[in-house]
Amino acid sequence: MIQNILSIVISLGVLITFHEFGHFFVARRCGVKVLRFSVGFGKPIYRYVGKTGTEFTLAMIPLGGYVRMLDEREGDVPDSMKSQAFNNKSVGQRIAIVAAGPIANFILAVFIYALVALLGVQSIAPKVGQIEKNSPMAQTEVQSGDEIVSIAGEQVASWEDVNLVLASLIGETRTIIVRYQVEGLSSQQENAVRLSGWPMDAQSNNLIKSFGVTPWRPKVVPIIDRVVDGGAAFVAGFQVGDEIIEMLGQPTEDWQQVVALVQANPNKDLTVKVKRNQDVKVLLLRPNSTEQNGRVLGYAGLAVVPPEWDDSLVRERSYGLLESFSYGVAQTSKMVSLTVSSIGKMLQGLISVDNLSGPITIAKVASASAESGVQSFLKFMAYLSVSLGVLNLLPIPMLDGGHLLFFGIEAIRRKPVSEKIQSMAYRVGASLLFALMAIAIFNDIARL
Repeated sequence: MIQNILSIVISLGVLITFHEFGHFFVARRCGVKVLRFSVGFGKPIYRYVGKTGTEFTLAMIPLGGYVRMLDEREGDVPDSMKSQAFNNKSVGQRIAIVAAGPIANFILAVFIYALVALLGVQSIAPKVGQIEKNSPMAQTEVQSGDEIVSIAGEQVASWEDVNLVLASLIGETRTIIVRYQVEGLSSQQENAVRLSGWPMDAQSNNLIKSFGVTPWRPKVVPIIDRVVDGGAAFVAGFQVGDEIIEMLGQPTEDWQQVVALVQANPNKDLTVKVKRNQDVKVLLLRPNSTEQNGRVLGYAGLAVVPPEWDDSLVRERSYGLLESFSYGVAQTSKMVSLTVSSIGKMLQGLISVDNLSGPITIAKVASASAESGVQSFLKFMAYLSVSLGVLNLLPIPMLDGGHLLFFGIEAIRRKPVSEKIQSMAYRVGASLLFALMAIAIFNDIARL
């Protein structure tokens, strides 16, 4: 819980601060008086007044922020300060001030991705473990052990690359080319794959599996790395270092065999043989039960010694300073394109609204990425920054994009949109945002 809270506070705090600083910086350069710069909503827990009179606050609810500027529409402004009011600036200056927040998020994403590149990008090559029947990949001649090289003309060097390309293909109906390296040969082959509104299951959250590929994994020898205190395995007498060699009379050479047998036998006695030092011990394991997706599964409270990967499958690339920024720009552009495309497909019904996520899911992903290492957490922050920038540019009143829409109309018509229309649009926009937030939070709770 503490890690979840800290991860989300750090990630959202940094992203919100940069977003609001974008508004603040450009507003100041345009001569607008900034009254308050707030990170978070609600009661301030820290307050500081700068030399220019701007009040900087840190509020209790870290789910947003705002920059309050001098504006005649929000109160009386002395004649001596009217030139510093936001509403008295040119439409071009107002557009620049509003657009600066999302642009700041894109700039931050570029710098974060550049930092990731400077640290060195490490990934696992997309080597195929298994091809599922009746799947798109079943149309190819790819075999276990082959390595995917490109999909639909996009080069892929890792499973992360594969996932991103597949995300861009959701809902597509066309023929694509899958290129792959045949195991043991220097030659590459390519096959055509016909997509028809892929994936058919709009709620599929594992695109690689839906495409018909199970990634290759090294054999995991069932040697125990950790025993959970008080768990079923602890009660049965398992110890760190035990190697499970037989369960229910079946030889167990791979950890997945152990997992499958335990999950299939909740609250049932299992006879297990383990090799401890040079001796063989017989233990009686009675897995506890848990419910997942409507199924009752057994679990023992064991963790396995992680396997070592073949060095040939671990790909690492180092970048120089200039190369890293080029990488940052390319990755940010790719993520912007993917986010915009995903929103469009969601509006078309090709992606289910069940994929919307709220603060609970964001916190869990932030925590998981932090556990996975610095690079994983940085990538998560970069993508979240891109998402924040894109979402704020949507032409919905209450968001930056809504303000930009009104200013754009004003620039064309040479006069502002009437206060009545703006007020009505803001109410509609607020209702839409609250509805989306409610769906996202409902999805979060359902996933729990």
